[in-house]
Amino acid sequence: MSKEKTAKKGAPKRKKRSLKAGRGALFLLSVVLFMSAVVRVFSGTGAAIAKEVAELTKEDTHVEAPVDPIACMADEDLNALIAALRTREKSVEEKELEIAEKLAIVDVARAEIEESFKALEIAETRLAATMATSNTAAEDDLARLTSVYESMKPKDAAALFEAMAPDFAAGFLGRMRADAAGEIMAGLPPEFAYTISVILAGRNANAPSE
Repeated sequence: MSKEKTAKKGAPKRKKRSLKAGRGALFLLSVVLFMSAVVRVFSGTGAAIAKEVAELTKEDTHVEAPVDPIACMADEDLNALIAALRTREKSVEEKELEIAEKLAIVDVARAEIEESFKALEIAETRLAATMATSNTAAEDDLARLTSVYESMKPKDAAALFEAMAPDFAAGFLGRMRADAAGEIMAGLPPEFAYTISVILAGRNANAPSE
């Protein structure tokens, strides 16, 4: 009897202990699940925030960073650009060489022209000297002929002057002394003497007056 009562009394206590233990386990399990959910939520939020920050940083970097056009070009376009630049450089070098050759030709031509001018100046100087010598010689010859005509007899000189052209005869008579020229004019035919007189008068009229 006592054992049955004792067993009846102990049964509710064990049942209460079992309930308490079950509730404790459920509480611990709930806490674990709640913490796990919190960790997941915060870890997902952190990942989302980190991803958003990374995207914003990437956008800011993309906006602020300078764009290199050469880096953005394709290899084919870059090779084409390099080839075009090399072709342009070669063309410029060829033109520079052509201009240099033309300048060299111009320099040679200029040197030849300068030499030609120098030779021409020398020739002109020689020609002027020759003409001066010729003029002097001609003047000397005329002076001698004039002296010869003056020393001739007027009659003989008149016959000689009559055979000359009027201009030529007037030239000599104009250089002769007045007395010798007068005697020769007296021995000439009247028409010829008149023609010579007109020529001499015309020369004196054109001569500058003092």
